[in-house]
Amino acid sequence: MNLLHIDSSIQGEASASRALTAAAVARLKATDPSASVTYRDLGKEPPPHLTLEGLGAANPMLDEFLAADVVVIGVPMYNFNISSQLKAWIDRILVAGRTFSYGDSGPQGLAGGKRVILALTRGGQYAVGGPLEHAETYLRGVLAFIGITNPEVINADGLMMGDEVRAGAMAKALQYAETLAA
Repeated sequence: MNLLHIDSSIQGEASASRALTAAAVARLKATDPSASVTYRDLGKEPPPHLTLEGLGAANPMLDEFLAADVVVIGVPMYNFNISSQLKAWIDRILVAGRTFSYGDSGPQGLAGGKRVILALTRGGQYAVGGPLEHAETYLRGVLAFIGITNPEVINADGLMMGDEVRAGAMAKALQYAETLAA
């Protein structure tokens, strides 16, 4: 198994999403010790924003994504959406002819068959598709566009709503991450 581990939090060791991705990757490695892990830290080494020159160009982020069987992505929600670092990474993997194409019946995803696990952390509590939740909704749409229609989501909500709520949300999310199926 080729596993791609993406962190996008800017909070370093204090990051809740990093704790969840680490738990998920550890669990997956425990179920398959021969798994190869590629790690990319978008918070420490953010990709540059997309430019016309970079549009559709070959890049190592796309190659890593295409080579992966499983992708674990840490998704902190900042100001109701994903981080700009994660958006810049997504801009590198949405490439016509590589992860999607257009046909007579419209767009066709070319990246299906991958398992994607989203470790989503939010300071408040937001309903998916609600007026201020644009992280999970956006990622589900983007992933479906490239053929990944059933991402798994590890949620930790309410992390800024007091210590008790945070502890409960993290405990529940970590328990889920630590019991991921192979």
